[in-house]
Amino acid sequence: MNSSQLLHLICGIAAGLGTIPFLMGLARLFAVQVEDEEVVLVTRFGKLEKRLDRPGWHWLPARVLPWVRTFPVSLARDFRDFTNIHVNDARGTTVIVDLWLEFRVAHPARALFEVEDWDRSLRALVTHAALSILGNRSFEHILCDRSELGELVRQDIQAETERWGLEVERVLIRNVSLLSEVAQQVFGTLAAQLERATAEVEEEGRQRVALLDAQTSAQVATLVAEAKGQYPAAVGRAFSTLGKQPRVLHAYNELYALSQVRPHRTVAFQGFEPDEMRAVDAAMLVSPTQASVEASSPPLTALEELKAEA
Repeated sequence: MNSSQLLHLICGIAAGLGTIPFLMGLARLFAVQVEDEEVVLVTRFGKLEKRLDRPGWHWLPARVLPWVRTFPVSLARDFRDFTNIHVNDARGTTVIVDLWLEFRVAHPARALFEVEDWDRSLRALVTHAALSILGNRSFEHILCDRSELGELVRQDIQAETERWGLEVERVLIRNVSLLSEVAQQVFGTLAAQLERATAEVEEEGRQRVALLDAQTSAQVATLVAEAKGQYPAAVGRAFSTLGKQPRVLHAYNELYALSQVRPHRTVAFQGFEPDEMRAVDAAMLVSPTQASVEASSPPLTALEELKAEA
């Protein structure tokens, strides 16, 4: 292959490569490409003539005419974030809210012809609805019931957005905040309310404790009075039982008389049989001094102990 043939080959390849983009550009002049979840509206002299909604290439030779225009409209879900909307609540407090809006174009022809700029109009419509609905609620209500209030905003703008060909699916109140000086005032008020509630709870607790203490004291006093009332009867029953054994009653009377003569001394019962009674059960224990003396001497009988005391 000589140089002339090589030159012709290179020129042919270059011409072929240049022809492909030219043909693609020419095809774009006479055809329309429709993407998935998209609609292309075709107008002639400003009037809607055709709607292309099947994804792919559509042959449209009239597109080259100056009075024929195409408008692609997306049908996919879209969203808008409206921030820093200042609302005065029911108490006059300035509240700053952020709204999240999810929507889709349901009627492309309406979205194209019914409103000039539905994006800007949508922001104005949502802002007006937020001012109207949130302005009748307190800050606490807005903060706690954001989902419910977002649904009320959606219902309020639904009729107008449907006229524009838009379908609003969800409105969320993403953020609720206050101005810095307003926040300080609100926090101060909440702190005062918290302190007052704490004081009321503490006072109620003290009153309940005092009431329980009084009720307990009354119950204890009643039980003590009942016990004191039963004491003479118990003593009477004991003397009645002792009366059946004159010797034991006589020994008890002597011990009682000796205890009255020398009340600082403690008289202990000793000499009982193992199955009768212990000194501890008799409730008369020996004094520490007497216990040391008794530890060095054999135990005495009750009668011998009485004589020793005498």
